[in-house]
Amino acid sequence: MPPSQRAVLDRLRDLCAAGEFEEAEAEARSLAAVPRVRGGDSLVVSWLARSFATRAAIAHGRGAEVLPELETLITELEQKADSYGPNVRVLLLGLRSNRVAVLVGQGRYTEGEAEAQDILRALARLAHLTAVWETELSALTNLAAALNGQGRYEEAEAIARGNLPRADEPTAVVLRRVLGRSLNGQGRYEEALAEVGRLAPLGRADSGAVDIDTARALHGLGRRSEAEAAVRQALTACEQFLHPAHPRTRDARTLLTRITVEDPAPNELVRSRATKDAPRAASSVRAASREARMSTRTHAPGSPTRAGWCP
Repeated sequence: MPPSQRAVLDRLRDLCAAGEFEEAEAEARSLAAVPRVRGGDSLVVSWLARSFATRAAIAHGRGAEVLPELETLITELEQKADSYGPNVRVLLLGLRSNRVAVLVGQGRYTEGEAEAQDILRALARLAHLTAVWETELSALTNLAAALNGQGRYEEAEAIARGNLPRADEPTAVVLRRVLGRSLNGQGRYEEALAEVGRLAPLGRADSGAVDIDTARALHGLGRRSEAEAAVRQALTACEQFLHPAHPRTRDARTLLTRITVEDPAPNELVRSRATKDAPRAASSVRAASREARMSTRTHAPGSPTRAGWCP
């Protein structure tokens, strides 16, 4: 690979890490569009560039939009990867792991689980040929997220705890978020709050994530006003830094609705009940007034009754 192209790929990696998703995607697509020449690594460079482009779009929140493009790229590599050695096969499995992330974001948890399990089996067959730990951790993290989505929180917790010791810092942050979500799902809110309390967002890609998990734990503990403040902060960050279609923005809105509408604050609940009871109370007052007037007319001294005269 020419040094100039390697430099561009290194820059793409740095841009993605810095959260400059739009710029990374644009530069990756420019590199992928460079005409291929006979021989050399031009096809591999094109695959890498398209991989960075779809990866940046997914991180930005446009996973559903680029899923057809990602699947086309996966199909292309499946047809040719064996001719290019184990590193390209690992690239293929990394692309498939990105697809799992999109499936999980779309709520297609069982499909995501099956795909992640298949990726892990394929990586096990490559482990003696090349380094696979990064792709393996990515697949395991996505698998745990898929399990959380199915309510299989104990299994997700086991994956997160089992792989934290070997994870680098960015992956460890994601695993701890997965762990916090699994603890919330099990109703272990104090533990979840302690876990997410150790985290700080690493960058744009993490916008709103810690606050959402914090809000879930606070809501579970009955600390409603704090939960609402946390999820509103999360929603603000998502709307500011992520694409409107990002699944996290949807999650923040859903949680905010659950906190504020389905579980309103006590003073809001009192006002709501008072509003609902007002017509009933007014009706009762009117009925009592009518009864009092009738009683006065019927039983006042000197009034005739069916039994004769009232004393």
